Amino acid sequence: MAEQSEQIDFVWAGTDKNKQKAGGIISAKSETIAKAELRRQGYRVIKFKKKPKPLFSAKVQSITPGDIAIFTRQLSTMLKAGVPLVQSFDIVGKGHDNASMEKLLMSIKADIEGGDTLAQALNKKSLYFDELTCNLVEAGEQAGVLETLLDKIATYKEKTESMKKKIKKALTYPIAVIVVAFVVTTILLIFVVPVFDDMFKSFGADLPAFTKMVVSMSEWMQAWWYIVVGIVVATVYTFGYFKKRSKAFNHFLDKTMLKIPVVGLILNKSAVARFARTLATMSAAGVPLVEALESVAGACGNIIYTEAVLKMREDVATGQRLQFAMQQVDLWPNMVVQMVAIGEESGAMDSMLLKVADFYDEEVDNLVDNLSSLMEPIIMVILGILVGGLIVAMYLPIFKMGAAVG
Repeated sequence: MAEQSEQIDFVWAGTDKNKQKAGGIISAKSETIAKAELRRQGYRVIKFKKKPKPLFSAKVQSITPGDIAIFTRQLSTMLKAGVPLVQSFDIVGKGHDNASMEKLLMSIKADIEGGDTLAQALNKKSLYFDELTCNLVEAGEQAGVLETLLDKIATYKEKTESMKKKIKKALTYPIAVIVVAFVVTTILLIFVVPVFDDMFKSFGADLPAFTKMVVSMSEWMQAWWYIVVGIVVATVYTFGYFKKRSKAFNHFLDKTMLKIPVVGLILNKSAVARFARTLATMSAAGVPLVEALESVAGACGNIIYTEAVLKMREDVATGQRLQFAMQQVDLWPNMVVQMVAIGEESGAMDSMLLKVADFYDEEVDNLVDNLSSLMEPIIMVILGILVGGLIVAMYLPIFKMGAAVG
């Protein structure tokens, strides 16, 4: 469901049922709705105006998946403690450090006070709450086990965010070091090598071949540096453009990423873990398998796995068992298929899938640690070749002249 209109803050003053002075701030989608809500609560409004925006407003914080995971855990804890739903939103929202998150929660609270169920209110905020969360909340409300389902959603989101952070850390570190090495090399070629070149020309001596090559690279970089910058900017822009707009490019990119040594293994195991944990969570909530697979497909994090799950959904919808549907797509490890088969036979699908998810989470942890250990010497070699090579090239003529003088 599309995101509804933004909530507006209004400042009001008036009297309550006992004719005592009252006032404050109320959020609503329009002035009419805000005044109607105040009347419903028994207030007589005397002054009413839109809250002015501060001249120097603080930077708006974005709402991250981590914020949603923390909120889900807090709401689950509140409901388990017996705190009413609306009051829980008050406590969690008003105690939040992120102003954007507080505004979102107060908006959901207003929708619930207006008669919506929690699932309906979350559906209106589909930018922040995915289909999986909304489906599970709806199932929890219908079965009267909302706090239990929220606990499962919180656990699922915490595990998913933890895995995302580990993978990002493993991929970001080497990329960042390589970018820094490229920048340092460029600075050396443009600003440092020319100084040495002028000094060598004043000596009039013949330069070693390696030094001549570096000097030629420096001269080319000085003359055409804007072409290099243009290529880098164009590459980044083109990549971002097609990443957002081209399904074929995303398919190619995801397929290629899965084939990269070590990194591909991490992404494969991560996708399997997400599939297993998401399906386990929905299975435990009693969501029908065909409906669950549709939500699971979007949670895999890779187009190849998403397409495989959607194909499995079609097969399951025609009456096939999940085990056979998984075998036909020829993507899932044999251990996963066997665990699903045991789960189907024993009626303990959710517990079997959770064991699979925990196993692959641990596998991802180990692979990320191994990748970090592996990347350190590789990065040192790259830095040594780029930066060390330039330094050696500049000092070779000096060593050569020193040997000639000696």
